[in-house]
Amino acid sequence: MEEGNMGQRPLMGTPIKQIGLDTPIEHIHIVTTFEFCCYWEQQEKKRLEALERKNAARQMLEEEEKSLKGKTSNSSAKMTRAQITEHQAKLAAEQEKLQKQKQQETIHDEPLEENPNQKMAELLEAEGAVEARSVEEAIATLSVEQKIEKHPEKRLKAAYAEFEERELPRLKQENPNLRLSQLKQMLRKDWMKSPENPLNAAHLAYNAKQ
Repeated sequence: MEEGNMGQRPLMGTPIKQIGLDTPIEHIHIVTTFEFCCYWEQQEKKRLEALERKNAARQMLEEEEKSLKGKTSNSSAKMTRAQITEHQAKLAAEQEKLQKQKQQETIHDEPLEENPNQKMAELLEAEGAVEARSVEEAIATLSVEQKIEKHPEKRLKAAYAEFEERELPRLKQENPNLRLSQLKQMLRKDWMKSPENPLNAAHLAYNAKQ
């Protein structure tokens, strides 16, 4: 009976709970191995499914990160362009402000040129002489009996040009740091007091008569 049982092949897939004390060892071994294989296949299937879900989740996460990185990059680029535009606008405003300041400084530094006729009238008044606002008035104040030049204004321009040609280089040498406009202002002051000025000659002739 036992030998007959030993010779029989057990059915594959017999549940473990149906195995009794009289079940051959080979039968138990085969059934246990089969159950283990089924269990392993199930676990492997679950593992593969979990791995697949994990890979899918990872892929989705990577895609989201790439998308967010692209948006951040575009936003940074836009901010950079905006900052550059703002910086350029500030530079332009500062340059315009500096240009206006330079123009104002130039206006303040450049002294107004004095009117020769007005300066001459002030000098005559300071010396107690008759004030003459024109060449004709200056000549009219002179004595008719004294021989004077009746039209000194005719050679006024030529006399001043000669005076400037001679004296301007000297002033430049003595004042190398001054601008040309300042040098010319000094030159006009010297011209007002110079005996080479035809108007001064008329004034001296009038004072000599007095």
